[in-house]
Amino acid sequence: MAIDAGPDDRAAGTGAGPAAPGAGWPNDPATAATPVADTAAGVVELAAAAADCAELDARVSVCRACPRLVQWREEVAAVRRAAFADQQYWGRPVPSFGPPDARLLIVGLAPAAHGGNRTGRIFTGDRSGDWLFAALHRAGLARQPTSVAVGDGQEMIDSRVVAAVRCAPPANKPTPDERNTCRPWLVRDLQLLRPTLRSIVVLGGFAWTALWPALRAAGYPLPPRRTPFGHGATVNLAELRIFGCYHPSQQNTFTGRVTAPMLDVVFARAMEHIAGVRAAP
Repeated sequence: MAIDAGPDDRAAGTGAGPAAPGAGWPNDPATAATPVADTAAGVVELAAAAADCAELDARVSVCRACPRLVQWREEVAAVRRAAFADQQYWGRPVPSFGPPDARLLIVGLAPAAHGGNRTGRIFTGDRSGDWLFAALHRAGLARQPTSVAVGDGQEMIDSRVVAAVRCAPPANKPTPDERNTCRPWLVRDLQLLRPTLRSIVVLGGFAWTALWPALRAAGYPLPPRRTPFGHGATVNLAELRIFGCYHPSQQNTFTGRVTAPMLDVVFARAMEHIAGVRAAP
């Protein structure tokens, strides 16, 4: 979940703004020549035509299809939180993170305004990311227990992290239209991962709701009735097992609604399913 700053939390004045594609940001997947989707129809076209995850990530990272989200992410990148006033912000859509042959997919809501929107990596640079990457490391799914910046040496192991909406939304709330406009990027991720994907962990109710139409559009057969979201909810598909998990937002972690052992159980179950599939004759 994104955590937005109030006016008193931001640095005065303006900064450098978002990172230009191909201008030297570490591990930037795009270049100045990467095609840009500036309408919902453009997202459909460019997502479907992405030949692999690298090309998909590049196209995601320059998308401009949702005017409200473009305006907000770039404003945050220019009028930065005081704690990060000396840093340039990414200020663009945040691509997926992880290998193209992952067997586990983690689906979240959207980048944090001063997390992924600042660092350029999903779930990086905010408290939610601290919890998530610590859990992924304990599960053997991340090289390091922390993820603070692109280029910090962090690597995903057999897993890939995506967001249902790729831009930081105002007040942590994408609109239904923004969610639907962004869906083809998730659909293409699901299609490209299909040969290896076996488990999906879904963080929070928004991502749970966003996932099902994306799965359908990606060609996965779905049950006739949708299982309600809940921590520990499990849905078995012909090719996949899907696990619900409370989002490690500050609200949930501070109140104890989600704890580190709760996250560990979900990831352990997802990995047990993958191991069982691999061991089956």
